[in-house]
Amino acid sequence: MPRLLSFAILLATWWIASLLTGEAKLPSPPTVLAAMIVEAKSGALFLNLGATLARVALAFTLAMTLGVVIGYLMGRVRLADRLGDPWLILLLNLPALVVIVLAYIWAGLTEVAAIAAIAINKLPNAVVTLREGTRALDAALDEMATAFALPRWRAFRHVVLPQLAPYIAAAARSGLSLVWKIVLVAELLGRPNGVGFEIGTAFQLFDIPLLLAYSLSFAAVVLVIETLLVQPFEQRLSRWRPRAA
Repeated sequence: MPRLLSFAILLATWWIASLLTGEAKLPSPPTVLAAMIVEAKSGALFLNLGATLARVALAFTLAMTLGVVIGYLMGRVRLADRLGDPWLILLLNLPALVVIVLAYIWAGLTEVAAIAAIAINKLPNAVVTLREGTRALDAALDEMATAFALPRWRAFRHVVLPQLAPYIAAAARSGLSLVWKIVLVAELLGRPNGVGFEIGTAFQLFDIPLLLAYSLSFAAVVLVIETLLVQPFEQRLSRWRPRAA
């Protein structure tokens, strides 16, 4: 109920602002909805949303996989941490725009370049989170696993992984929110489809209803994924932690 009330307030505020500023600057909700319906009927809306979601899924999976492995290694092995830390600092402070532009220059305006650029921008956040989680592992539990001669994989599965689960969930949540933003920039600069490409086209044509139609459609998809997938995933990974009374 509070969420529906919040949406209603947002919609009312938008409509009032549209009446005050005029349709030319801020189209009203019915105007944007009409543009959204036209794009949906033509199939362009679903095609572009699908292309963007596919890039998000590939880049996110790649970045999380590498981030978990590299972060765990840096947290466990001091030499790996010393060797990787300068690269980590560089990637954390390198603007996403620079990474995307360089990827397109070096690899061409290709799908591989776009996904790689998006993944590289998300990678350092995952590495930092998992490195700190690995450093926070309970040494006593490691000693217990050694004392009971647990095989390495079983020790990792039953002792290490449950402790890392909240950090993996945190890296996934923060990383996904970052990937949503970066993928639009990558599409705007060098892809022939996707929500970012359509927003760029609408901007060039000064078609504000179309721009808002794609922006809000994308925001709605993000909200659904956050509510139905990300939040339950985070709760599942953290289910072992004691709840506050």
